[in-house]
Amino acid sequence: MHIAVTGATGHLGANLVRLLLADGHAVRALHHSTARSEALEGLAVERMACDVCDPATLAPAFAGIDVVFHLAGLISIRGDPDGRVMRTNVEGTRNVVASCLDSDVGRLVHFSSIHALRTTRTDGVIDESAPPADATSFRYDQSKALGEGEVLAGVEKGLDAVILNPTGVIGPYDFVPSRAGAMLRALFSGRMPLLVEGGFDWVDARDVCRAACDAIHRGRRGERYLLSGHWASFGELGGLCGDIAKRPVRRRVVPAGIARLGLPFSLLSARLTGGEPLFTAESLAIVTHGSRNCSNAKAKRQLGYRPRALAETLRDTHAWFAGRPAS
Repeated sequence: MHIAVTGATGHLGANLVRLLLADGHAVRALHHSTARSEALEGLAVERMACDVCDPATLAPAFAGIDVVFHLAGLISIRGDPDGRVMRTNVEGTRNVVASCLDSDVGRLVHFSSIHALRTTRTDGVIDESAPPADATSFRYDQSKALGEGEVLAGVEKGLDAVILNPTGVIGPYDFVPSRAGAMLRALFSGRMPLLVEGGFDWVDARDVCRAACDAIHRGRRGERYLLSGHWASFGELGGLCGDIAKRPVRRRVVPAGIARLGLPFSLLSARLTGGEPLFTAESLAIVTHGSRNCSNAKAKRQLGYRPRALAETLRDTHAWFAGRPAS
């Protein structure tokens, strides 16, 4: 099959491209002209610069393509002060959907997020029936829900599409690295003695991408699939990382209320260094109020999804980071 991947240089993109090549597909790796390209170095792919916010770049990107995997998106834990989150995640997805329809693409596999769903329910179980994020939700969450709406609107027009909702993605081939990858690298090195109370559901990027490949033939048109892995507190995650790196660190777990007192300093540090804040009000809310029970039963049943053990993911991630220079 001839397959196009938007956001091919990101963490999930790097894993997906490698898996598609291993499965024997011809891959057109689409990326923004400003994106770092080391994730694609040495791979037998067709590279093409593309901007999902510019519809004119999508027509040649999707020409002659059987399946499009749409991964390009903007993650934010600081709202959407300049509107880029909404433009990329909503308008960009709308453009991808329109171009798929115009180009007669056989199937679109859209990568959304657990954040597209409202993850607080009285029964404590989150699955595909959870209501979407809305105007009361964080801006990023709302953007992912609206992006899904664009895909479903395309389905109503005849597009064959499925939606994937992974939880917190970790794993190897995290070149930039991602925020989660940077956190794990700090935990492996012992540079994070303080952890915030709370946790999240963590899933291996390779398992998400395997499910995406299986969704080409097994995913049902217009359906979404929640791809969860294993919930772990930051204390548990830190303990596992210390054991794997053979660098046990005595880490103190700080209550979220105490961490909130440090928010002004986290934001000030980010402004002074030009980097990302260590944590924000949004990220604290996510790790303290997110569900511990994200059900992947539907994905297991329909896609054959089988997430590997968290310890295996962490071991492989540590080995991958250990083989790369610090960035």
